[in-house]
Amino acid sequence: MSNADSITTEAAEEAAVKAVSKRYEGLVTVRTKAVKGKGAWYWAHFEPILIKDGETKTPKAVKLKCTLCDAVFSASNPSRTASEHLKKGTCPNFSSMSQQLPPLASPSPRKIHRKRCLQSQQTSLDVCPLNMIDPSRYLINEAPPPPPAAALKPLILSGGKEDYGPLARLENSVKKLKSPNGSPCPALSRNQAKKAFDILADWYYESCGMVSLSSLEHPKFRAFLSQVGLPAASRMEFLSSRLESKFEEARMEAGARISDAAFFQVACDGWKAKNSAAGYQRLVKFMVNLPNRTTVFQKAVHFDGANVPSQYAEEIFWETIQGICGGNAQRCVGIISDKYKAKALRNLELQNHWMINLSCQVQGFFSLIKDLCRELPLFKTVSDNCMNIANLINSTPHIRNSFHKFRLQGFDVAGFIRVPPPKCDISKSLAHFIAMLDDLLSCSRILNLIVLDDSCKVGLMDLTGGDVAEVIQDVGFWNHVEAAHSLVKVIMAMAEDIEAERPLVGQCLPLWEELRTKVKDWCAKYSIDEGPVEKIFERRFKKTYHPAWSAAFILDPLYLVRDASGKYLPPFKCLTHEQEKDVDKLVTRLVSREEAHIALMELMKWRSEGLDPLYAQAVQVKEHDPVTGKLKNANPQGSRLVWETCLKDLKTLGKVAVRLLFLHATSCGIKHDWSFTRWFCGEGHSKSGLETAQKLVFVAAHAKLERQDYSSAVEKDAELFGSISGEDNMLNEVLADTSSI
Repeated sequence: MSNADSITTEAAEEAAVKAVSKRYEGLVTVRTKAVKGKGAWYWAHFEPILIKDGETKTPKAVKLKCTLCDAVFSASNPSRTASEHLKKGTCPNFSSMSQQLPPLASPSPRKIHRKRCLQSQQTSLDVCPLNMIDPSRYLINEAPPPPPAAALKPLILSGGKEDYGPLARLENSVKKLKSPNGSPCPALSRNQAKKAFDILADWYYESCGMVSLSSLEHPKFRAFLSQVGLPAASRMEFLSSRLESKFEEARMEAGARISDAAFFQVACDGWKAKNSAAGYQRLVKFMVNLPNRTTVFQKAVHFDGANVPSQYAEEIFWETIQGICGGNAQRCVGIISDKYKAKALRNLELQNHWMINLSCQVQGFFSLIKDLCRELPLFKTVSDNCMNIANLINSTPHIRNSFHKFRLQGFDVAGFIRVPPPKCDISKSLAHFIAMLDDLLSCSRILNLIVLDDSCKVGLMDLTGGDVAEVIQDVGFWNHVEAAHSLVKVIMAMAEDIEAERPLVGQCLPLWEELRTKVKDWCAKYSIDEGPVEKIFERRFKKTYHPAWSAAFILDPLYLVRDASGKYLPPFKCLTHEQEKDVDKLVTRLVSREEAHIALMELMKWRSEGLDPLYAQAVQVKEHDPVTGKLKNANPQGSRLVWETCLKDLKTLGKVAVRLLFLHATSCGIKHDWSFTRWFCGEGHSKSGLETAQKLVFVAAHAKLERQDYSSAVEKDAELFGSISGEDNMLNEVLADTSSI
């Protein structure tokens, strides 16, 4: 044997040893968690063992050993082994042990406890007169100690064992009649009860409509209040003086914060209508972004129907501005909206030269995905082929049966492949398209096995099935699916980060430049022609672009660049010639005509001198976020404060900078799902009913902004359920890691 062959053999043996060891460690981990009550019941009777070679003492296999009878089995499928060895009675010792199973070892502990409990209850009832029975014994899993054998006396009830529950309730009624004034718990003092009820009311208001008013009068909820010593809750009590008090408190606090600020930005979110059971419903939320990076809720406007005229939207914008600042409209330095009614935003900006009206960056990124899906041939080809595969699998019974057969062999995939609605453009059904790609990529191995399965070949003999089989076996098709899926995920990941981070307008150019770099890398990785992709990208960039991006990027000390002389200067080199012109035009537009030439002179001074190095370095200090671990700006308000304190010689340009640098680049506000909207959607709402809904939304939104909680309850629940993983999921992860070695 040559040295090369020897090295190859040794490497293969070493890899095999690592695979066996890793699988053994994984099974041990799974069993350890199961023994602690976080896994399947059968691990109490199975123990992973490592089989070693007799000569080399190296691990060569993993087995499962039954701790009841010492039998040894393959470790490939513990669930099936448990079913065949334990449940089917193969193990001689399992039947005798089943009468004394601990909670972990019992597949249905409640049934066993109930049986034992009823047996003990029957024994106790036989010797106790009715008024001596303690009903609490029927509410616990553990049976009471049996009475002495001499005291046993059979008691036959006409209804059998089902009589024991009613008998306990009857005894409970007898006890209540004997002591009618008995209370389940000590009564609270008046102050304690008031404070507790205030906390309950705050919880209801801040739950943002996820809890209905009717739930407050549910019998179980009332029983709970009585149990803890609180009076019953009335729906009207939550909608009358208590709500008025909370609303006035929140409104005054929000108004005081807005009054303290020299200027502000109006953010509105929700113009995109959502189809629900009640039809198209739209709840547009208006918030006020302040220079200190806090956000205050203003109001919510409810619309029915799919369309709102642009002119009407413009009136709503202006009415909101007037309502906030009264006669001094120049305090509102701009609007940020979720890309809807761009014409209305543009008109308001032309009519008020001091305003910067922007569309949301998140919507810009999602629009880019839609452009790519609509115009790039790759997405059209991938969509058509995926639809053909999904329809064949979902609609052909014997092929679908084979699909489910392979699923039962350990492949963790969905029962059906999700597809977009019929005759629906993928650019308008992006979530369905992404879900279809996710499903196909997760079951790609099963699809290839189905094509090779003899039982499916007959069904694939027709023209459509044969074409689909060729597509499934085409490596190029799967590369294209992965490419489309990868690009969508890259853009969506950046959009989600933007939504979470809520960047300012000065960060827009760097964000799009980062995305441009990632798109180019994607083209190189998947051998995609860069020309058409770049053309689509640039067109979307120009549609979304606003001159304020360039001006804020230049005026923000966060992006100053150190030159050879040690000065920190604005990064004009990063701008195109057109973007440099945009900076000049925007600066002159935001000041009066008399100050325009002064502002341009100060801009030239800023370009040549920049900022003191110490202050520039202080603004640019970064630190790790304790939650996400990402590097973040340690002084998020430093850029604006530097202009207000250290650059007083650039007074005119400074007025532009401080009004520009705090502007948000996203309109992402409070997520409300259907919970907020449901308050507005009652049949035949009166004027007072709508006012009450407005107050409920205001109080809830104000509380969420106080906590800086921008997520929705639905998202939190989804995250919670997504984090719950059973023992089978853990085992699949172990086996997947092992098979990849």
